[in-house]
Amino acid sequence: MRRKADLPSKVCVVCGLPFAWRRKWARCWAEVRYCSERCRRQR
Repeated sequence: MRRKADLPSKVCVVCGLPFAWRRKWARCWAEVRYCSERCRRQR
């Protein structure tokens, strides 16, 4: 099992907070720019 600290992370372009890789983003991790739907809508 992987530890959360070992997962790749990015910084949200809207709120500036770091967020970690999630399984639902496995296929599109390169295109992910927002930490949540709320930030995606606020852009």
